[in-house]
Amino acid sequence: MPKKNSRNTKSKIVDAAWRLFYEQGYDDTTVEDIIEESGTSKGSFYHYFAGKDALLSSLSYLFDEKYEEIEEEIDPEMGSFEKLMYYNEQLFGMIENRISIDLLARLYSSQLITKSEKHLLDRSRTYYKLLRITIKKGQETGELRDDVTTGEIVKAYALCERALLYDWCICNGEYALREYSKRMMPIFMSEFRKKE
Repeated sequence: MPKKNSRNTKSKIVDAAWRLFYEQGYDDTTVEDIIEESGTSKGSFYHYFAGKDALLSSLSYLFDEKYEEIEEEIDPEMGSFEKLMYYNEQLFGMIENRISIDLLARLYSSQLITKSEKHLLDRSRTYYKLLRITIKKGQETGELRDDVTTGEIVKAYALCERALLYDWCICNGEYALREYSKRMMPIFMSEFRKKE
């Protein structure tokens, strides 16, 4: 039970922080704002985060929460390739509507220069677990190629998503991320579909 409560507390802090970052901007949001918005305490905040900058790395946590939400609502009859495209469309819709381009760019910058944990590449994240399960099932049912490892397809999918997000950031959001990705991801990933 305590583990669930601690997850809920951390979740409240992360959700509040990213909501405020989006509404007020990162620089104009204080730790006190986040504590007030999340309904938690200063002690709880500093138990999970060394400071506001540490919250940048929590974006992957927010993404994983979105994946868990998507997984609960997705049609179990949907094919593996369709599921992969649906995951992408839903996540990118959330990013477009809840995460500022500036913060996304900061996250990617921090991942490029950090000597410590690169949380976006953490294979134990929900993101990677769902991708592995979905792709493996697609290989078992004959929908996806099995002459390529599950890991290679997962890597290609994650690489395509990162490329699209990076491009969206450097183009300063001049196009609709979700719609553009909806057209491009099937093209990028079609090589992994099993040919008839």
